[in-house]
Amino acid sequence: MPAFHSAFNGNDFRSVGNVSLLPVKSKNRGPAPPPVDPNADDIVDEAIYVFRPNCFFRNFEIQGGSDRVLIYLILFIQECLSKLAVKNPALAEGQRLLQTHAMQNFSLPGDSNFPLNALYEKPATKQDAETLKQYLAQLRLEVALRLPAKVYDGDKLSKWWMCFSKRKFMGLNGVGTLA
Repeated sequence: MPAFHSAFNGNDFRSVGNVSLLPVKSKNRGPAPPPVDPNADDIVDEAIYVFRPNCFFRNFEIQGGSDRVLIYLILFIQECLSKLAVKNPALAEGQRLLQTHAMQNFSLPGDSNFPLNALYEKPATKQDAETLKQYLAQLRLEVALRLPAKVYDGDKLSKWWMCFSKRKFMGLNGVGTLA
């Protein structure tokens, strides 16, 4: 069975480096364009949906810039689950923990501590680097806002999600969040 790829591949979106700037249903400010259909799934919904089946794969064939965004989000979700597994917080504390983690400093493609430099191009200009940083920060915050609704069963962590907290997608630990 092959890995799930992004449904946004093949569409024409603006790119920074080789990362597509995909539409996001977000109330947070950022460079992500608004979705054409606000009721359709965006890349954050897609990443949360395909996280569990895709985390079993050590290899992932990249078919476009949208897959690079999907890889980044899957690795960020993996980081979030690891944070939750260590503390085992209640829902309100878990939401605060994830939002704090999303706003932490993180590395970009081209930085020495970015784990995916082989797959991502370095942004060409400082303006592109700033746009990419804002876009990834917007995506991270959206994941932190939406993930608790899936991961929590009432006020407790769902064992069906937390059993994936130790899995490593592509053999990587995360996306280079600087603690």
